[in-house]
Amino acid sequence: MPGTKVLISGAGIGGPALAGWLGRNGFEVTVVEKAPGIRPGGQAVDFKGRTHREVLTRMGVLDEIHARQTSKTDWRLIDETERVKAVIPGEFLGGDVEILRGDLADILHRSSADVAEYVFGDEVTAIRDGAAGVDVEFARRNAKRFDLVIGADGAHSAVRRLAFGPEADYMRPLGYYYALAGGSPSIADLETRLPDGRAIAYAYNAPGRLAVLGGQKAPSLFVFKADRPDYDRHDTESQLRFLESHLADAGWRVDQMLQACREASDFYLDALVRTRMSSFTRGRVALVGDAGYANTLGGFGTGLALIGAYVLAGELVAARGDHGAALTAYDARMRKPTKIARSGNAGPFLAPPTRRRIQLRDWSFASRPVLRTMMWMADKFATDDALPAYDLR
Repeated sequence: MPGTKVLISGAGIGGPALAGWLGRNGFEVTVVEKAPGIRPGGQAVDFKGRTHREVLTRMGVLDEIHARQTSKTDWRLIDETERVKAVIPGEFLGGDVEILRGDLADILHRSSADVAEYVFGDEVTAIRDGAAGVDVEFARRNAKRFDLVIGADGAHSAVRRLAFGPEADYMRPLGYYYALAGGSPSIADLETRLPDGRAIAYAYNAPGRLAVLGGQKAPSLFVFKADRPDYDRHDTESQLRFLESHLADAGWRVDQMLQACREASDFYLDALVRTRMSSFTRGRVALVGDAGYANTLGGFGTGLALIGAYVLAGELVAARGDHGAALTAYDARMRKPTKIARSGNAGPFLAPPTRRRIQLRDWSFASRPVLRTMMWMADKFATDDALPAYDLR
């Protein structure tokens, strides 16, 4: 086990978490990340339930997450005249603790940087898994052999594609798309603020479309239904045109929000997808987080990534060098907690396809008895399984 060479692709959430666990327990860890550094900003992510609290506590980062948490913001569901029809409570949207994704990534990177080598601005381009190890080629550095390769590189995982097969074989598009925009002065000008400076979050729906302005999840958030992805995932201008073609003339202040997106320093668009995997390992390769168990905007992906990193590290340490036994045990351990990632679609809830469905969704939050039931269900479905006990430092 000591000296085992592990390559982790992806320095988002699951990658740095796993790097910290493995590095502190004697593994030689390299993390390669395509971006030039840890990505700041992004939407707010949250943790809920006993299991999430326990894994954050064992990682030693819970206090810092609390210190950098966002303030949970209610979504005011409005019509085109900004009449408030109902309110989605911040507690429903933000779990027990909520933090910007970029802030969480920064915490996890700093907690692991002294026990792992980070290589930014590079990516995995080829993987050859053999009996003696995994030979990996990179876009910019020389090829190298590792004992294990971990894909923690998101829903569009290059590791999964290279080691398992085409993305279409493992990811199911859900017919909805989402976009986030921040860092635009025009978006800030559009926001309405409370006396303490916090932005009020307004959520406006037209059939099959949602626009959220303000609040902590993201300065500007869109969710919309579309038949096919008519855009280039690597071209921001193409993504903006795709967004505009589906949100133009939606009403309210949406056109102004779309114009502000063109000034945004932080813009992201992607499909809502769900994995079709029940095994997350193959040979000497394993997947962690959205690479293996994604369900976009489902509300549990970040917590699952941290649980997966903890379990994978624990099984590798417990197996004392028998990587085959460790990866088999990881698959078995993660099958139950990842079950929630293989069902559900947040799209119809956030952007109901008809006016009648919008009315029913809004009514469910306007009715106190129904809202209490939904809050109870959110607590009930929070991850509450006991974590395995591993001898981890």
